[in-house]
Amino acid sequence: QVQPVESGGGSVQAGGSLRLSCAVSGYSYRRYCMGWFRQAPGKERETVATLDTDGSIRYADSVKGRFTISEDIAKNTLFLQMNSLKPEETAMYYCAADARQTSFCRRGDPRSPLGIYWGQGTQVTVSS
Repeated sequence: QVQPVESGGGSVQAGGSLRLSCAVSGYSYRRYCMGWFRQAPGKERETVATLDTDGSIRYADSVKGRFTISEDIAKNTLFLQMNSLKPEETAMYYCAADARQTSFCRRGDPRSPLGIYWGQGTQVTVSS
């Protein structure tokens, strides 16, 4: 069973930094597209950053230049370095692994009920 487990969330002041980690067990890590998502209360889940099996990376426009997605393949771990955080980025952050041919790394819909493995999330709170 593929299981992503997020960690590293917490509370920071605006302008601060956090580094999220996502440890993935249950499969050969680099066989899947990986991504970070976030969902604020009352809002839809949005894509933050994705890392495809060929190494290609995409970021949401709102985080470009401030967030960095990376990985440690040997440890089956995905990271999200978040700098210059803003209060409006307070949300639950989720890691996901996508097994589909048309994955969310390749414009596939991340709302699909099949083929995507989600972690439980880690809370990020940014105070002004």
